Amino acid sequence: MSTTQSERLRELLEPLVTSQGLDLEEIAVDSVGRKRVLRVVVDSDAGADLDAIADVSRALSAKLDETNAMGDAAYDLEVGTPGAERPLTEHRHFVRATDRLVKFQLTEGGELVARILKVDDEGVDVEVPGVKGRKATARRLGFAEIAKARVQVEFNRKDSAGTAGEKDMKEEEEA
Repeated sequence: MSTTQSERLRELLEPLVTSQGLDLEEIAVDSVGRKRVLRVVVDSDAGADLDAIADVSRALSAKLDETNAMGDAAYDLEVGTPGAERPLTEHRHFVRATDRLVKFQLTEGGELVARILKVDDEGVDVEVPGVKGRKATARRLGFAEIAKARVQVEFNRKDSAGTAGEKDMKEEEEA
C-alpha cells in the first residue's frame, strides 16, 4: 500500500474515529490470500471497550462503502486496540502508560525497565525497581533519551485502583 493511499484513508477515517471519542493510532492494508484486510487500531485515554469498537467499526464500514475508498475488490475490516505490549510513540501513549512497567531502549545504548510515575512535555519520571532486596530508585528520562519504549505485560501488576477498591469495601463494612 502506498503512503498516499494510507494518507487518504487516514484523512477519510480519522475525523470519524475522533467523533466517536477515540484516537486513530494505526491503519494498515495487508493482502491475505486473495483478500485484502484493512486493519484500524483505535484507542483513548480511558481505553476502548467492545461497545466503542463495535460502534466505530460500523461507522467506518458505512463510510468506506459510501466513498468506495477501498475500491471494488473484496476486503475485510478489522478494528481493534493496540494490545498489551504496545509501543509508546506519541506523548499521549506515555500519559496512558502512567503506572505501567515499560521497557525503554535508550538513545545512548542500553535498556531500562521502569514504571512510569509522571509524564510532562519534556519527559517522564520513572521508578526503577530494586534488585535483590534493594530499594527502587527514581529517575528522569527526557524524550530525547528514549529511542523506543514498550509497555510490559505484568501478571502481578501494581494496581492503585485495587487498593482504593479494598479501602472502599473496608469503609462500607465499618459503616
